[in-house]
Amino acid sequence: MTMIFMLTGISLILAIGFLSAFLWAVKSGQFEDDYTPSVRMLFDDTVKKIKPNSKTIKENKNHKQ
Repeated sequence: MTMIFMLTGISLILAIGFLSAFLWAVKSGQFEDDYTPSVRMLFDDTVKKIKPNSKTIKENKNHKQ
């Protein structure tokens, strides 16, 4: 009988701990953006086009040899 009371107390302490962690996450804004993660894979990656100058091209060709 003592074991049942002990396990009940431990489970209540764990449940209160998880509830407080969840409430802290909600208050700190962890669940604010619920739209973007579901469609993030559909967005294109931004690619920056850099104009290579002639000096850089010559250095790269000499470096490969």
